[in-house]
Amino acid sequence: MNFTDEEVTYIRSQRLARIATVSSGGQPDVVPVGYEFDGERFVIGGYDPTNTRRARNVRDGNELVALVIDDLASTNPWTPRYLRVYGTAELVDRGGHDVLVVTPETSWSLNLAGEWSAGSGGRIAPRKAQHR
Repeated sequence: MNFTDEEVTYIRSQRLARIATVSSGGQPDVVPVGYEFDGERFVIGGYDPTNTRRARNVRDGNELVALVIDDLASTNPWTPRYLRVYGTAELVDRGGHDVLVVTPETSWSLNLAGEWSAGSGGRIAPRKAQHR
């Protein structure tokens, strides 16, 4: 299953995500990153991308990652929205340097239209999708 049109619009409207990796010693690490989205996968580069903890963690064989893109549509009322991805990462050569490519396996999205807010009553459930 692919991302919905609403999810793709949201992904492309944002500039910052957070990626979580795990070291070979089991230490979780999360860091904000910029990204590109090709319609199916997320590409994470940056300044000296091969010399980052996330690249080392993947290079060491820890390919499972989590990626979160989130924001607040409003702070009054409090209106959070997000897209969360569990997937695998690999280092891919792009023009002489490696970038991290994240392939989604499962994703969840919530309130991307920003229509629900905390305190508005009612519950809202995330949309879950399997991508593999």
